[in-house]
Amino acid sequence: MEAEERRQQREAKKRQRELERQSKELAKLSALEQARLEVETYENNLDVLLSVHKEKAEAWDWRRLAASLPPAPPQLRTHNELKTRQLLMVSASHNGDVVAIRQAQQQDEKEYQDALQAYTVEYAEWKNLSILASRILLGQHGAYIEALQEFNPFNELACIGSSLNFTVHNAHLVECVLSTNSNKTIPSEVKTLSSSGKVTVKQMPRQRFVEIYQDYVCGCVLRVAREVFALLPVDMIIITAFAEYLDTATGLMLERPFLSVVIAREILNSFNFDKLDPSDSIMGLPHRGELNMSRKTGKFDFISPLTPADMDRGADESANFEELMDAVKRRNSELAHHIATLTQ
Repeated sequence: MEAEERRQQREAKKRQRELERQSKELAKLSALEQARLEVETYENNLDVLLSVHKEKAEAWDWRRLAASLPPAPPQLRTHNELKTRQLLMVSASHNGDVVAIRQAQQQDEKEYQDALQAYTVEYAEWKNLSILASRILLGQHGAYIEALQEFNPFNELACIGSSLNFTVHNAHLVECVLSTNSNKTIPSEVKTLSSSGKVTVKQMPRQRFVEIYQDYVCGCVLRVAREVFALLPVDMIIITAFAEYLDTATGLMLERPFLSVVIAREILNSFNFDKLDPSDSIMGLPHRGELNMSRKTGKFDFISPLTPADMDRGADESANFEELMDAVKRRNSELAHHIATLTQ
């Protein structure tokens, strides 16, 4: 009996150890899933930052909105009353006929008042939107600003650490100041999953941080241009990106411009946003700022932002160049004719 008891105890101990092992495996599996989720979340956040330019905005048809008809006002309908009267006609009892009809009439009136209230709101929205559309088509600066404030298509950028301010120069040109916050937006660490299923956290290399920040900023610039061109009938936008830096003279954090770019609607529409590299795209456009971060300070080189006056000078230079080319072509034609005459 003692031997049997010891054997049972040994079996119980063995079973206990087996259960403990299984519990540890389950706990380990749970920890592995948690680690995998943490790394996937980290990688997804990076994907969101680096793909912000891929979001396509739906274009606003302001001509259609300006020409749209107002909503039709509701009509008082008596379908509840008619239904009640029909039921009373086929009913053998006529008790409570007046009360039932009165209740049906009250229900019809309530439905009409509800529809009238909804119509009032819908009509006010239509009127405001129709007037705004007409003002936008006239190129009014205030209408552009109202549309940007009212429909604000930049919520995603605000959520990931960027703020914007707009200036309307004319009906065809808008300027935007884009404030970025790299310290809060771009992660300073790299998270990976080790072979043992644990999260490994390392300091992000400076070069990798710069690459991510470059593509993020350039992606935001492209996204802003896409949203503005979809919302407003402008042909060109100037976007200047600002970054925070520590002013050692005052000890305060200030903002300075480090990238300024001019984007034309026609050029932007030719881009394949699913395959382009944001930094390469911006560097291929008229811009100031090379996105080279100083190794000493860890900051970008600051620049003087582009202005509408710079664009006017560029247009004058382009016009002078075209005039020169026309003169050269005319002179070549004259020389060719003169040579042909001498040859004869």
